Amino acid sequence: MGEFNVYGIYVPSLLVQALLAYICFRGLSRLTNKWIAQGWIALPSIFNLCFYLLLLLVIHQIFVEVGA
Repeated sequence: MGEFNVYGIYVPSLLVQALLAYICFRGLSRLTNKWIAQGWIALPSIFNLCFYLLLLLVIHQIFVEVGA
């Protein structure tokens, strides 16, 4: 994977990806919270976990494509 050197401190790239995925998740969760309130999603906690992991996968793929 690799690291980023920020003023002599090595930051893992997965940490940066996880933070970006969390920011996207918090922004998009407003839409999904409406679906949860309406009853369209049966298990909200599992849905939110899978939704976050999907966002993390997409952001990781973006990092891989840009870095290659």
